[in-house]
Amino acid sequence: MRADPDRGPGVVGVGETPSLRHPGPDCSTAALMAQAIREALASAGLTPAQVDGLGVASFTLRPDRAIDLGWRLGLRLKWCMQDEMGGAGAINMLRHAWLALQAGQAETIVLVAGDHFAEADFAALVRGYNRSAQDYLSPLGCAGPNPLFAMVTQRQMARTGLQREDYGRLCVAQRAWASANPNAAYRQPLTLAQYLDAPMVAPPLGRLDCVPVVSGASALVLRARPEGVRVRLLASDARYNWDQQEGDGLQTGIADFAQALWRQAGVGPQDMDVISVYDDYPAMALAQLCDLGIANAGDLPGFIARRIASRALPVNTAGGQLSAGQAGTAGGMHGLVEVARQLLGRAQGRQLNGARFGVATGYGMVQLRYGMCANAAVLAREEA
Repeated sequence: MRADPDRGPGVVGVGETPSLRHPGPDCSTAALMAQAIREALASAGLTPAQVDGLGVASFTLRPDRAIDLGWRLGLRLKWCMQDEMGGAGAINMLRHAWLALQAGQAETIVLVAGDHFAEADFAALVRGYNRSAQDYLSPLGCAGPNPLFAMVTQRQMARTGLQREDYGRLCVAQRAWASANPNAAYRQPLTLAQYLDAPMVAPPLGRLDCVPVVSGASALVLRARPEGVRVRLLASDARYNWDQQEGDGLQTGIADFAQALWRQAGVGPQDMDVISVYDDYPAMALAQLCDLGIANAGDLPGFIARRIASRALPVNTAGGQLSAGQAGTAGGMHGLVEVARQLLGRAQGRQLNGARFGVATGYGMVQLRYGMCANAAVLAREEA
C-alpha cells in the first residue's frame, strides 16, 4: 500500500489507558475503550460529534461488536469496521481506514483496540483461541503460546548464538524505557540478575520473557484533511498465511515485503528515529528487527550489546508489551500508538528529540505453530 506523499490523511491524536494487572469489578472492555477514545479525541482537539468512522479490534467486547460500541458512545457513523486479527489488527485497521479517508468515505475515523481479562476470561480465550487450539493443542495440555515460542526461542539460540543473557538485556532495556511511561504495568527498574533469577515457564523462557496479560485499550484518531502537525502513512504492507505454517518461525511475513516497503516509503531502516516491533516474546522482537533489515541475524548478540542494551536504538520506547503489558488486541495498537505519539511530539518524559520517521509492526493469530498475520507501517511527522 503506497500513500500519496503530497496530500492525504493524517494521524492527529492518540490515547491509551493504564495497563491494569488486576482491574476492579467495575472494569469492562467497553469502558476501557471509551476512556482511550476520549483521551485520543482530547489530544486531537476534537469532539465525538466530529467522528464519522470507527474501527474496533477486541476479543472480549462480545457479545457487542463495533456498531454496538459506536451506538453506546453516541457516534453517527459513515464507516465502521470490526477486526479480530490479534496483534496484527491495529495496522490492518490503519490500512483500511487510510483508504477510506482517501476515498471520501469518512472525515474523522477513530481506531480503538482493547480487552479486559479476568483470570477465567484469559484461560477460556487460549483454550478456544481457534479451531486448531481446540482440536489439537488444548487436548495435549498446551494451553497458550508459551510452549510454541519456547521452541522458537530454542531454535533462534541454536542458530544465532544468543544466550539467555542476551534476551535479558533486551528486557532490561525495555523496562528502562517503561520507567517513563505512566501507563506501563511494570515501571520499576529491572536488573539482568533479576531477569535470570525469574522462575522458568517453558525453558528457555522465564517469567520475564512472557508478555504479562493486562486489561487496557489504545486509540488513534485520523482525519482526511488535517491541519497542523500530523503523522502521515508513507507505506504499509502485510502478509497473511505467508508460510502456511511450514516455516521455522524465525522469520515473519515482514521478511517477504520489507525491501518493497522501504522502496515505497522512500526512506530506509537507517532513517528510523523510533521503532516499535511486536514483542510478545524477546525472540519475536529480534526476528522482526531482522526482517525489517534493522538487525543482522548473523550478529544478534553484538547488536543487542551495542544498540539495544545501551538504548542507542530507540526500540519500543513505551516499554513494549514485555513491560507495558499486553491488553489482548491492544497489544498491536500499543506500538503503533507509541510511534505516532513520538512523531507528534507528545511522549513527554520519554520524548525523542527531532523524531521524524518511525516504523511499527504487527504480528498475530497463532495457529498450530506461529503467527499467521504480519504487517508493518512506515510513518512520518509532517507540519501544516
